[in-house]
Amino acid sequence: MKPRTTDPKKIEKTNLITPAGYDRMYAELRKLADEDRPVLLEEIAAAAAQGDRSENAEYIYGRKKLREVDKRINFIKSRLEKAKIIDPKLQSGDKVDFGATVTIQDDGGRSKTWTILGEDEADPSSGKISWLSPIGRALMNKLVGDYAEAETPRGLIEYKVTKVLFEG
Repeated sequence: MKPRTTDPKKIEKTNLITPAGYDRMYAELRKLADEDRPVLLEEIAAAAAQGDRSENAEYIYGRKKLREVDKRINFIKSRLEKAKIIDPKLQSGDKVDFGATVTIQDDGGRSKTWTILGEDEADPSSGKISWLSPIGRALMNKLVGDYAEAETPRGLIEYKVTKVLFEG
């Protein structure tokens, strides 16, 4: 189930995601819609029954929280509708692509390993970056031994690809 292209310019509107990432987002959507939202509606109704809504902090806070939950539900629905699920376990090869775990070496000789995932799965502190991030974009379609340049907060840095794995 490999995408025809991983050129960011051609599929930027597509939400690439792993099966695990999709499942996490769907579980969050279900929790918000089936558990959190109904509880908030009950709390708002109880607060509204107390009388004057204009000075009722519980009512005002409940409505604000409901708007936040509804906004998150709509965001997740939108992301899931655009999702293109790609299973890294089904990927292979020596070329950096979505789902690859890539070891790179910077110009200072320091090594770093990144797993290239979707925007909704990115967590740089745990070694997961988006394929649309500056480093992710720079690494896409590179082979072991290739160099990639990426603009980072430290400035333009050159990386050498030293290892590519598809683990899933």
